[in-house]
Amino acid sequence: MEIKAAIAQTILEAAKKAFPDCTLDVDFEALLEVPPDSKMGDFAFPCFRLSKALRMGPPVIAQKLCAAVDKPELCRSEAVNGYLNFFLNRANFARETLSNILAAPDRWGSSDDGVGKTACVEYSSINIAKRFHLGHLSTTVIGNSLKRIYDFQGWNTVSINHLGDWGTQFGKMICAYKLWGDRETVEKGGVDEMTRLYVRFNQEAKDHPELEDEGRAWFKRIEDGDPEAMEIFRWFKDVTLKDALRVYDVLGVHFDSYAGESFYADKTGRVVDELRAKGLLEESDGAQIVDLKDYNMPPCLILKSDGATLYATRDIAAAIYRKETYHFDTSLYIVAYQQDLHFRQFFKVLELMGYDWASQCKHVAFGMVSYEGEALSTRNGVVVYLDDLLNRAQEKALEIIREKSPNLENKEEVARQVGVGAVVYATLQNNRIKDIDFWWDRALNFDGDTGPYVQYTYARCGSVLRKAGEQNAEADYDALTDDEAQAVLRLLVRFPEEVRSACRANEPYMVTRAVTELAKAYNKFYYEHRILDENVAATAARLELTKAVRSVIKTGLYLIGMEAPERM
Repeated sequence: MEIKAAIAQTILEAAKKAFPDCTLDVDFEALLEVPPDSKMGDFAFPCFRLSKALRMGPPVIAQKLCAAVDKPELCRSEAVNGYLNFFLNRANFARETLSNILAAPDRWGSSDDGVGKTACVEYSSINIAKRFHLGHLSTTVIGNSLKRIYDFQGWNTVSINHLGDWGTQFGKMICAYKLWGDRETVEKGGVDEMTRLYVRFNQEAKDHPELEDEGRAWFKRIEDGDPEAMEIFRWFKDVTLKDALRVYDVLGVHFDSYAGESFYADKTGRVVDELRAKGLLEESDGAQIVDLKDYNMPPCLILKSDGATLYATRDIAAAIYRKETYHFDTSLYIVAYQQDLHFRQFFKVLELMGYDWASQCKHVAFGMVSYEGEALSTRNGVVVYLDDLLNRAQEKALEIIREKSPNLENKEEVARQVGVGAVVYATLQNNRIKDIDFWWDRALNFDGDTGPYVQYTYARCGSVLRKAGEQNAEADYDALTDDEAQAVLRLLVRFPEEVRSACRANEPYMVTRAVTELAKAYNKFYYEHRILDENVAATAARLELTKAVRSVIKTGLYLIGMEAPERM
């Protein structure tokens, strides 16, 4: 990015020389473009933007600027149809780029954009007493990646798992446990045993409707803080999280807070009182609502007719708590797009309550997930549990490794990295709002746009460097002036802006795309050019390029939540 700034400074100096009587208030760096074809230059400046101020045609402006550019050590320029195209001094470009990256390789792409600012990131948000299934994959993986990206951009991030742990169903579960369960069986069976008890409760309640009253009574005891009810309720949560943590550990996912819906249950009274005091609460068929018809939305339900709170009530309470506790500058909710109306409603209610920070709350939506062509449906029995998926991914990766690399050490560890990485990559391969259809043969392919392909490129770079051993020769950057090396260098230079854009747009796939394109470009360079040859100075330059690529791929993989195997 320093090179882009240098080009912008060159244009500014040329403009002062070519048009000394005109002061141009232009951000030249922001207007610089990267041509679609490198034959048109490495950067291009559209002179159309200066036409009005200078009162002359863009082709004339381009010609005058071209004549005034005098930076042979940086670039040469060319005026074409109103564009000022810049062709970098390739050897110097290589030297500057690689020296910048290798000075702090692990930090290339980081920035101080978020220093002094806090981001709350809510994701995964699993339900207590239910198994972690494929439908939770997107929110978990997108949220984990965004947390890492925000951290890398200097933000203080707070990762939040907003547990689904409130409602009458928990009273029913306690009732079922008291009637038919025992502690040892639940400890051993975990979430599966709790689910079995809940299913039995609903089946038994068809013939014994009085069970519904018992279930509601137990939930009332939870609401009232009854010691026995709370002990069982907390234990159910501990058992669920114990199951979930195994999956989180495999994915490398960690949270700063597990405060769920129950945490905010005693904080909703403030919300109701405040809405009433501000004249926002209205009665509708016995329920309490905030009317949003002026904003083309249905009413936001705050209290049911029996006085019970709803998701919106608890989410409003949670937003206020987070603002007052963490003083966030942005608060992200990584939740499927089907919940779009819910978020628009409760963000609007926050705004109507007078909280100007409501605009800092953002719904980061994502698309549907299907499995090998079938939509997930609990009712229809199409359920893919996440731990089963990850285990199967590792098993399939191990089969491939045994076939392709039978002599590889630590096959099981590499299979874990590759299998889990394939699942993560497949989830973050495209724009998050795009629906995902997960297929094994695609995800675990070692060719094309897949996780194993990018990981293999990282391992290939390491293999080249190990084979080279210690090299003391001074690099000759003229060895990196070919088109293939320059394509790699341009992608390395663009990587920081790709990470910054991913942060601004809350789109991890931008990093996935950047690291995939870099892997492709390096592999083309690898096949077209002999990296280790008799010319030690040329070899030194190509090894520097390899080191930079290896480092940036590792960074990119980390930012999307993948590991980088040293050998494959």
